Amino acid sequence: MNFEQQLKILVYFHLEEHTSGRHLLQALEEDVFARTEIAPPQGIKKSSFFEATNTRGLEQLAYVFEQLYAQAYNTLPCQYSELGELIAIDGSLIDAVLSMYWADYRDGSKKAKVHLGFDINHRIPSKIFFSSGKDAERPFVTKILSRGQTGIMDRGYQCHKRFDCWQKEGKYYVCRIKANTTKTTIRTNKVNENSIVFYDEIVFLGTPNVNQTEEEVRLIAYRVNGKEYWVATNRFDLTAEQIAMIYKLRWEIEQFFAWWKRHLKVYHLIARSEYGLMVQMLAGLITYLLITIYCHENYNEKVSIRRVRELRTAIRNEIHALDLSKSTAQKIKTEKYNPYAKT
Repeated sequence: MNFEQQLKILVYFHLEEHTSGRHLLQALEEDVFARTEIAPPQGIKKSSFFEATNTRGLEQLAYVFEQLYAQAYNTLPCQYSELGELIAIDGSLIDAVLSMYWADYRDGSKKAKVHLGFDINHRIPSKIFFSSGKDAERPFVTKILSRGQTGIMDRGYQCHKRFDCWQKEGKYYVCRIKANTTKTTIRTNKVNENSIVFYDEIVFLGTPNVNQTEEEVRLIAYRVNGKEYWVATNRFDLTAEQIAMIYKLRWEIEQFFAWWKRHLKVYHLIARSEYGLMVQMLAGLITYLLITIYCHENYNEKVSIRRVRELRTAIRNEIHALDLSKSTAQKIKTEKYNPYAKT
């Protein structure tokens, strides 16, 4: 099995919503389309498939993902360009099995964790990292964000020391924080009377000589449906309402995770090693990017399960039509050279 065949098999696994490696291998052996168009010509044994998944292809898959992201970035329309490059950042736990000893979480439970950057402007995943379930999420922000980008994060990422660090690195953040966080006001910005925003100040966050920020932080608070949100940022160039809007856009990474897990079955494990699980996650992202580009170029739409189902049907219809064509051609050829054929 070469890399191209490995990639086709992994994309097929996600696209067809298989739920296990055994389910996939059975399809590669018994399904006519999968056997002729996806599997290697000589077929593939269970041991060979799992050995390849856990030891081969990671570097190539990372390259394919980067190239597809660049293609999608240049193909898809850019939203919210006036707000800059927005990257939602979040982690997601993957249920592991006890034999995955490296996936520490707690006694009697094993979990791995995906750390993802999601490009809000183009609605596509941009970067992925991977760790055991108990590893902290905050250190991955520096790896995910590039200079000039704005990371959008929930309360779990609040860290005053890292707020300073990100600002020194030339990176921006919009991060929800705890409402009772200690703050020292430097100056107050005017708040519009009819706005959802009721607080907009430049502050130092944290307790002096303990965990206070060295850099000034802009803190805004707004209220939606009776619920208050306190958001820290170093975006001083935007209105308070735009900051509130940016934080609301963080919800898109939650929607991505839900769609990705539900419709591409990326958390149904076909690997047990760290290497193999990263192979599976990258294959899932590649499948999503391929579907995104397909939906845009053919329908000018964002990803939807309806279009994915249409794609599955179209592929099978093409194969069926090709089989019929071959069958007809063979019948004509047989009749032409068969002296006993009826005329």
